[in-house]
Amino acid sequence: LSVCSKICYAIGGAPNQVAASAASFFLQIYLLDIAHITPFHASLVLFIGKASGAVTDPVAGFFISKSRWTKIGRLMPWVLACTPFTMISYFLMWYLPPFVSGRVAWYLTFHCLFQALTTLFQVPYSALTMFLSTDQKDRDSATAYRMTMEVLGTLIGAALQGHIVASAHVSPHCTVNPSVNTTDSWHDTPSIPDPSDPLSHQVIYMIAAGVIAGVYLLGIVVLFLGVKERDDPYALNSDRAIPFCKGLALTMKHGPYVKLTASFLLISTAVQLEQGNFVLFCTHAAGLRNHFQYLVVTILVSAVVSVPFWQKFLQRFGKKCAACGISWMIPFAVMLVTIPNLILAYFVAFVSGLSIAASLLLPWSMLPDVVDNFRLQNPHGKGHETIFYSSYVFFTKMSAGIGLGISAAGLEFTGYKPGICRQSDDVILTLKLLIGAVPAILILLGLFILLFYPITEESRKETKLALEELR
Repeated sequence: LSVCSKICYAIGGAPNQVAASAASFFLQIYLLDIAHITPFHASLVLFIGKASGAVTDPVAGFFISKSRWTKIGRLMPWVLACTPFTMISYFLMWYLPPFVSGRVAWYLTFHCLFQALTTLFQVPYSALTMFLSTDQKDRDSATAYRMTMEVLGTLIGAALQGHIVASAHVSPHCTVNPSVNTTDSWHDTPSIPDPSDPLSHQVIYMIAAGVIAGVYLLGIVVLFLGVKERDDPYALNSDRAIPFCKGLALTMKHGPYVKLTASFLLISTAVQLEQGNFVLFCTHAAGLRNHFQYLVVTILVSAVVSVPFWQKFLQRFGKKCAACGISWMIPFAVMLVTIPNLILAYFVAFVSGLSIAASLLLPWSMLPDVVDNFRLQNPHGKGHETIFYSSYVFFTKMSAGIGLGISAAGLEFTGYKPGICRQSDDVILTLKLLIGAVPAILILLGLFILLFYPITEESRKETKLALEELR
């Protein structure tokens, strides 16, 4: 597999991450402080949107598994068809409608639509890994290229969005930390102007949305021109595609897949909680409202530059061993919560980037090994790749949606008020828990489950030899 093909494949997945990053870091604070909907309604938008994307995963897997081979492949037509609709739904997700009573329905509709369309893109795109090459090293290398570019896309999305919309969340009234004996007037000081002003935050967010939506077009052109999809190299002409429901039942009984999915759905939920609440934490709990965009960029730059390091690490020491890097963020996040210092915040951001890179690279590097292991145990079936990838994305999205929904509901319960300079002590405590304690517990549980993951480097080599013999 040529380097050019790997790069083109990696670039194709970047637009989804650019958009997802902007939404992960800024959608919650946008809904609360710009659109001025309640935290409860924001939690509904975040959870139902993620849930709609998760539900779309098995549906997408079902239809894709029944797709016929075309001149451009079986997966590529799906990627091409959903891209223009994804661009439109993303742009409208950040539009501030002139009416107030129906805003929740507006954001719910377009967030659900965007999540569903990105799923229709992500499932065939991620399953395409299995149809680039039959060599495990080639697939691992392509996955590393992809993760590097996707983390770079995450960086670009957060940096673009953060740079463009930062002025919407900075107020001269809130640039200094208040004293302990805070007056009520400080609590009631609005941190942003009225979002109904068409020349203020609406224009800012629409510019950011338009720029990011345009990135989709570039990515899809490069993917289509630079990547050639291959048919299943192991299947015989007499082999039949596994029926979706039967294949789903088989995947749920496949031990390595169950352990891998259970582990990383907890870890991905922890990462989503960090991303979804980091800007709120910096703004309201750490007194770093003028630095949050730079801290986000620090996290993502660290993640981008560390992906090649983790790829080399897992090649030398094994994939299970590399998972230890995910736990690095725990002690530093706890330190940031207890000692909200600016220098410490940048150090925590750097270490968090290292851990996030490991959490992004490992599951997508380990999933092809699980698929190979399944193929060896079920040698006369085909079409199971999309079932594995769609169901994996379903579980991780659903868990992340539940986590974000609960976190937003927690802010509602503790009395979060949009547009004020200083939140109550209960809200600040909730944000500290969502950044420190809760992700730490989820990561530790996920790593404990991963200890029982049975595929080792030795078994990978045995599977590779067996599949070559089968081929």
